[in-house]
Amino acid sequence: MVAVGISLAKPVEVVTSAEGEVFDVELEVNILRENERLAEENKRRLESKGVHAVDVMGSVGSGKTSLIKSMISQLKKDLRIAVIEGDVTTTIDSDIISSEGVPTVQVNTGKECHLDANLIRKALDRIPLDRLDLIFIENVGNLICPAEFPLGSDRRLVVISVTEGPYMVVKHPMMFLDAKVVAINKIDVAAAMGVDPNKLSADVARLNPKAATVHTSCRNGTGINDVIEKLGLKNR
Repeated sequence: MVAVGISLAKPVEVVTSAEGEVFDVELEVNILRENERLAEENKRRLESKGVHAVDVMGSVGSGKTSLIKSMISQLKKDLRIAVIEGDVTTTIDSDIISSEGVPTVQVNTGKECHLDANLIRKALDRIPLDRLDLIFIENVGNLICPAEFPLGSDRRLVVISVTEGPYMVVKHPMMFLDAKVVAINKIDVAAAMGVDPNKLSADVARLNPKAATVHTSCRNGTGINDVIEKLGLKNR
């Protein structure tokens, strides 16, 4: 019997699965391939309409909705924007976003911990793509599963918060590998949490040197314009 993390006097033993031993059906190769195919269809559809899409990922409470709302407030005078809101249940986030006066589609996944390309395809059927420039897709709050399921967006924004502790990046590396921008949010409380945002930025840089990191606070507006600029959404 392997005792994981019981004895402090010995190195902790790490238990991993060998290839083919993972039973989670969400990670079946055929499902991932089908999702990738549908994601490519979504991407071509958006490109044909000249619509840009940002997949916004992060854990519950990281501030995804607040950041999207802040960006919409800055951009809606110049861009025609819609939002697809992903959540297990409720329309709470959609209600918050809709106060900005932009079209919003709620996608409730039930038991699923992420959005997938098929759900996005259905959501796109309910959005006037011919009258849009930009779609924000807020993924389900999760730092694991969404990374494996592209949706058809042309860029990814990952939001993490200093309230999640100092190890969120190193514990969840897959989330950051395809990110264009990483927002390190709630920096107004970083000192109180004892978390160094610069350390989190350095962790991101080691995983994905191409990703831009921005320190943000939706409470006081810090970094919102920088996120917009790094995503390439200004002056479209």
